Amino acid sequence: MVEDCLICKIIDGKIPSYTLYEDEEIKVFLDIYPMSKGHSLVVPKKHFEDIFTISEVDMIFTKKIPVIASRLKRITGATGMNIIQNNGRDAGQILNHIHFHLVPRFPNDGLTLIPSKSELDEETAKELVEMYNK
Repeated sequence: MVEDCLICKIIDGKIPSYTLYEDEEIKVFLDIYPMSKGHSLVVPKKHFEDIFTISEVDMIFTKKIPVIASRLKRITGATGMNIIQNNGRDAGQILNHIHFHLVPRFPNDGLTLIPSKSELDEETAKELVEMYNK
């Protein structure tokens, strides 16, 4: 655990939370600033800052997300769910402990989480594929 990490403090019980699920690997609790009814965070109990600092083996906790998300969808009566995971300040990561947002969605809820898109141009696509495969 990292002493100045807010999520580590929640995991340790130093900060109270409304816990939906907990086991030896993860804790799932309600977000205190929810985007929708039931908005929750899924966090590993081991501290990792982001997706870039966690190993494939340590990502095993993510296998539990489908069951947790399905149950949350059922109990909230949601008709959909966004699962969001931000990495780095420029991507919207505020807490430096990897976490997944489960955001139940409802008809006409007013949430817009997906920005507008533009078409991928062929030159950029080829350049990125080439660079990635070097």
